Amino acid sequence: MNDQHDHGALGDAEYAEFMELAAEEGFDLEDVEDAIEEAGHGPLPVLAVVGRPNVGKSTLVNRIIGRREAVVEDKPGVTRDRVTYEAEWAGRRFKVVDTGGWEQDVLGIDASVAAQAEYAIETADAVVFVVDSKVGATDSDEAVVKLLRRAGKPVVLCANKVDGQAGEADAAMLWSLGLGMPYPVSSLHGRGTGDLLDAVLEALPEAPAQSFGGGQLGGPRRIALIGRPNVGKSSLLNKVAKEERVVVNELAGTTRDPVDELIELGGVTWKFVDTAGIRKRVHLQQGADYYASLRTAAAVEKAEVAVILIDASENISVQDQRIITMAVEAGRAVVIAYNKWDQLDEERRYYLEREIETEMQQVSWAPRVNVSAKTGRHMEKLVPAIETALAGWETRVPTGRLNAFLGEIVAAHPHPIRGGKQPRILFGTQAGSKPPRFVLFASGFLEHGYRRFVERRLREEFGFEGTPIHISVRVREKRGAQHKKK
Repeated sequence: MNDQHDHGALGDAEYAEFMELAAEEGFDLEDVEDAIEEAGHGPLPVLAVVGRPNVGKSTLVNRIIGRREAVVEDKPGVTRDRVTYEAEWAGRRFKVVDTGGWEQDVLGIDASVAAQAEYAIETADAVVFVVDSKVGATDSDEAVVKLLRRAGKPVVLCANKVDGQAGEADAAMLWSLGLGMPYPVSSLHGRGTGDLLDAVLEALPEAPAQSFGGGQLGGPRRIALIGRPNVGKSSLLNKVAKEERVVVNELAGTTRDPVDELIELGGVTWKFVDTAGIRKRVHLQQGADYYASLRTAAAVEKAEVAVILIDASENISVQDQRIITMAVEAGRAVVIAYNKWDQLDEERRYYLEREIETEMQQVSWAPRVNVSAKTGRHMEKLVPAIETALAGWETRVPTGRLNAFLGEIVAAHPHPIRGGKQPRILFGTQAGSKPPRFVLFASGFLEHGYRRFVERRLREEFGFEGTPIHISVRVREKRGAQHKKK
C-alpha cells in the first residue's frame, strides 16, 4: 500500500468502494479524488522563500499558493504568526515557508536577513532566493549566498520586479551571484512565475529527506522539548539524559541552538531536540531571542512529538498558549508537562487546576504529566505519555467503521436547520494519519460548532489521545449537475 499517493491511507478495495458511494450520492468524482489526495498526503517537501526586506517575497508566495493569504502591506516587516502554506504546481503538492513577515527594524537589516535565511534553510528541502533585479545584488544578498552555499540545499534564484523586456538585462547581471540562472519574474503581475515553479519542482525532492522514526529507516522517534525561556527544558533534558549535557544557567535563555540527544528511556532510544525558549512575539525580540524562536519552530517541524513544558508555579501565559498553537498547527503529537511541580503549595495547585480547565481547553486531549526536572519526580511517566500521544497520532479508522459512526451521529444529533435547509454529513473517510486527517462529504455547509462536536465525538469513540485532528468538509454541488467521469 506504499505507492498509493492518490488514495491517501485508503487501500485499493476501500478506495473503490468509497468512490462508488460518492458516485451514488451525486458527487463529482474528480473533486472527491482531489479531496482525498489533499488530506491524505504524508509530509510534504518544504520550499523556503528568502531574501532581503521589500524584494517582494510575500507577493511571490501569494502567486505560488494562488491566493492572497500571506499578508502584503506596503510597510516592510509586517509580521504574522503563521508562515507555512500549502501549494500545488503541475500536480505536485509542497509547503511554502514565507519569511517575508520576519524582517524587523530592531535587529538591523543584516542580522534579521541572516536569521530568517538560516531558519528557512534549516527546515527547507529547497530554497527560492529572491533578489530585486532593479537594485541588483547588495552586501546583504552576498551574505545570504554564503549561507546558502554552506547549507548545500538546492537554490532557485528569482530575479524579481522584471516587468518587461528592459528588465531582462538587469536580471542577467545576477549571474554574478554564482547561484546559476536567474529566473526573471514579476511576482506582482505573475510574469515568469511558471518557469520559476518548474525549476522549483526540479529542485524539490519527491518527499522530505528527513524520515520520521516510523519511516523506512526505523530511526529513533523525534521529540521536541519546547516552552518559554527558563521553564526548565535543559534541566529536564539533563535529568532524562542522566548527565549534564546542556549548559543550565539561571539566566533565562542560555540555550541558543537545538541540541539533539539520543537518549534511552524505558528501554527505547528517543531523539530529543532541545530548543531555545520562545519569547514574546518574534518581531518584538532582539537578536539572539529572535534566532531562538525561529529555531524552536524548526525543531517542531523536525519532530513527531512536541513535549510542551509549562512552569506550574506561574500563571499560564499568552506565550504558553502561542507555543501550544504552534505545535498543534504543525500537526504534531502533543504532551503537556507541568514542571516545577515540587514547588507548588495547595493553593497554587487549586488555582492551576482552574487555569488548566479554562486556558488549556484547546488541548484538553493531550496527555498531561506533572514533573520536576530538578528532582526527577514522575519522569517515568513521560515515556508512556509520549507513547500514548504517538499512538493517537498514528491511529487510523477504517472507512466502513467511520461511516457507521457518522450515521449514528447524524441520526442522534442532526445539524441545526439553516435558511430552511438541514445540511447532512453524507459519508466520510480518514485520508491520512500523523496527524489524523478526515474528509467529510456533506449536503451543505457545516457550521463550526457542529464540526467541533463531530471532532469531540470522534475522540470519544476512537481515542486520538495526544494528537490534533484535521477535519475538512466538501459540500456537494447541485445534485445531478455532474457525474463527470474521468
